[in-house]
Amino acid sequence: MASPIKLSHIVLQTNKPRELREWYCQVLGAEIVHENEFISFISYDEEHHRVAFLNPGALAPREPGERDSGDFRAGKEAGLHHMAFTFKSLGDLLDTYTRLKEIGISPYWCINHGPTTSMYYRDPDNNQVELLIDNFDDVRDGKAYMQSPAFAKNPIGIAFEPDAFVTRFRAGASAEELTRLA
Repeated sequence: MASPIKLSHIVLQTNKPRELREWYCQVLGAEIVHENEFISFISYDEEHHRVAFLNPGALAPREPGERDSGDFRAGKEAGLHHMAFTFKSLGDLLDTYTRLKEIGISPYWCINHGPTTSMYYRDPDNNQVELLIDNFDDVRDGKAYMQSPAFAKNPIGIAFEPDAFVTRFRAGASAEELTRLA
């Protein structure tokens, strides 16, 4: 059974994205990798992003013990948006998808973000968990992609059907062929 090789990043939903971004940049010694009106990505090491700040619109402060709304794009509470775990290879990620599907755990969203290929799940408490692979062997290439016009034009990515990915991968398609955005 494949296990993640690292905790990738955290995403915070906030009404104060610039204030939080500045605070985390100061505290972590981080730099801005990409920023637009609704999301900022920062990194303090070789990773293309470690912390992101999502501003989907007006958010209510989250009360202690309160759960999020369960809607990925329409959450109205400030706080943790999701956690992400990186797998070593596309094969490991797809094997994990297949194993989890066999026991009734399926992703609710599968997307190629550009720098990553990701599958999003919900845990029993409705927390969002992203399982992913990096699409670039060199993290500098991932950072460069996040600073490119292509990423600026579409910072969310392109959805994919995981069963089709499994079929194509097992038929011999390479990880690069399946994960590179045109």
